[in-house]
Amino acid sequence: MQIQDLPYPDPGVPDARSGPRFLWWLGRSQLGGQLKSLAWGLLHFLSVCGLPFCVGFAVQAVVERSGTRLAQTCGLLLLCGLGIALGDAMLHRTAVTNWITAAARVQQLLARRTALLGSALTRRVAAGEVVAVSTGDVEKIGWFVEAVSRFSAAALTVVAVCVGLLVYQPALGVIVAVGVPVLALAVLPLLPRATRRADTQREKAGRATELASDTVAGLRVLRGIGGEELFLDRYRRASQEVRTAAVRSARMWSVISALQVLMPGLLMIAVVWRGVQLAHEGRIAVGELVTVYSAVMLLTYPLQHFQEIAMAYSFSRPSARRAARVLSLERATDSRGSREATVPTGDLYDPTTGLLVPTGLFTAVVCGDPDAAGVLAERLGGHPAEEGTSVLLGGIPLDELPLHSARTAVLVQDKDPVLLSGSLRELLDVPASGAVGAEAALAAAQCGDVLDALTQGSPAADDPLDARITERGRSLSGGQRQRLALARSLITDPQVLVLDEPTSAVDSHTEARIAEGLRTLRANRTTVVFTSSPLVLDRADRVVLVHEGRVAAVGPHRELVQDDPRYRAVVTRETEEESAARDGAPSAEGPADDGLTERVLAELEEIEETA
Repeated sequence: MQIQDLPYPDPGVPDARSGPRFLWWLGRSQLGGQLKSLAWGLLHFLSVCGLPFCVGFAVQAVVERSGTRLAQTCGLLLLCGLGIALGDAMLHRTAVTNWITAAARVQQLLARRTALLGSALTRRVAAGEVVAVSTGDVEKIGWFVEAVSRFSAAALTVVAVCVGLLVYQPALGVIVAVGVPVLALAVLPLLPRATRRADTQREKAGRATELASDTVAGLRVLRGIGGEELFLDRYRRASQEVRTAAVRSARMWSVISALQVLMPGLLMIAVVWRGVQLAHEGRIAVGELVTVYSAVMLLTYPLQHFQEIAMAYSFSRPSARRAARVLSLERATDSRGSREATVPTGDLYDPTTGLLVPTGLFTAVVCGDPDAAGVLAERLGGHPAEEGTSVLLGGIPLDELPLHSARTAVLVQDKDPVLLSGSLRELLDVPASGAVGAEAALAAAQCGDVLDALTQGSPAADDPLDARITERGRSLSGGQRQRLALARSLITDPQVLVLDEPTSAVDSHTEARIAEGLRTLRANRTTVVFTSSPLVLDRADRVVLVHEGRVAAVGPHRELVQDDPRYRAVVTRETEEESAARDGAPSAEGPADDGLTERVLAELEEIEETA
């Protein structure tokens, strides 16, 4: 896989049982690139370590006054130089390719997992952690994958040089063959402590990233309540903890780096001391001493990659553990695609609550608990928070449909929809049936003032659809963001549209117009709205009250307000005292009425006339 071929047609199925297993799977998935990098690394390192032999041959040729051997040595030096240049260039190219392709593979896997989990992801993993995994952790993982091949080439080169010195000069080669493994293993006792400190640093950095992400997301609210300084102080403390952990980690790695300099120096002193003795005794030639000395000196270059692989693994292991945690998450009920990829039609039925949504009708659902409403809305869309009986669409369980078909059939808009930055045209460019245009959707969602606000903020935009939307729509009010999200959902025109409190942030007159526009635009289409607003409920074809997890009442809004005290308590905010007075004071004409219902109905009629 080359960089120009990205993204992967299929990034594969990762082994997410643990961080090390994920790293091992990632390395095996890029075996071809690893072998290329290994081959070029061997050419480069062997060429570098071949220089001492050339220098030794040249010195010995001068001592022996042999012009032929000197010319041959110059030829070998030229070949080594070419090998160093070509190997270094291609090693860097293949190593960076491995890094980028590994990072791209991880990002694709994370994107697929995010798309699969949907809104369930942020309920199970903090948004800041997802950001940390998708950015900094991906780089650390790519670094380790890239460093493996260079470390392997360096390790094979060290073995080859030690064997070559044993054959070339056994007396000194034994010292090198024994000393090099000691150099490589000398830092092992320090690695666990360095790894723990690196893990601590990464964990603290992850928490600081989560805190920063959450603070930025809620900055508007924090300023409204004067809490930005409080959260700023928290982030300061978190960042100082990261700094302290980074310094402690750096101290340990500096000790390891110092050992990587000290130990080769001691080995070099031992080789020179023994070599001088052997040369004084006449047991080795001057050229052989120079060769062994130069070889030991240049061995420090490949040995540096032993420290690098240790650092890369220490930093990438916690990153891989976090990535594996996200990739191991599964949907509470997984759509395994046991049925054909078709979009079913018919009634929507939830066996858990007994909620039945007839096809082609505008159904409003009232829940006393907003959290329960959100859970039920997600379950209707095939995104349950926990395992249970699947929702049926036309008698077909959503869990048995391929995920794409299930999401095409049922679209859920939660109560906090996200607007991505870009133009309004790009925001509304979503998969759709083509039956609903942008103009009709914006009109039904009452987005006229939103278009005016966007146009004023983008003077260069001739068409309101070309107006720019800031990140998450922060320049817009909550009601404006809510209406744009509703227009986006209406353009999609799914078989079943589920809306969770789509008008909670708009005024009553706008809410009435939205309810009427929604009813008109979605005529003969199945629409489910979770709301407690009388303005929306009065325009629904049928209203369902869900109480304590089960359907408690079904009927028109006005009848339920009159006849069902539980429904009336949710919709009219009637207190227990008012309900007791209503039910406990009989009169000649029936139960006593304190006028609350009449006032609600009168307000509805007044708003309708104004709208």
